Amino acid sequence: LTKAFCDLNKRVFIKNMAASHASSFLISLLISLLLFASMQLFRIQLGSSQPLTIVGGFIGSLVFISLLTAISNFEMNTFGPNYQARVFPEVVICLFISMICSAFVHRVCVTTCLIFSLIALYYINRISTSVYGNPSVPATGYATQNFSVKKKQK
Repeated sequence: LTKAFCDLNKRVFIKNMAASHASSFLISLLISLLLFASMQLFRIQLGSSQPLTIVGGFIGSLVFISLLTAISNFEMNTFGPNYQARVFPEVVICLFISMICSAFVHRVCVTTCLIFSLIALYYINRISTSVYGNPSVPATGYATQNFSVKKKQK
């Protein structure tokens, strides 16, 4: 079983992950491929009516989430566990790929995929911030140094 501990805010932190970065990369990549294949398999049905085109866009946003998870886990496996996915290029590339997958189904699926993906990205960022806290590295990705100027004493 995994070991957990609580902090003062009563949040539970799990020390051991359920899967390693490599296995999570493979699982999320397979999920994204299965979702894309199911979108292509049911392309005619998903494009046949307005509610099903919205469902097609939602499935496209699930492709976005699983691709973002796969790329992030691959980078954390390659560059270390403290590596974070950035807006550019990781999020933009995953969003572009998921929108192309949705475009193979119907053009309205692209719009709904974009809307659902941005909503999902907002909630993923919100959950990540509440669990891991604010990132210590600024949004630009460049390390900054705090210089303190000391006054000369006489």
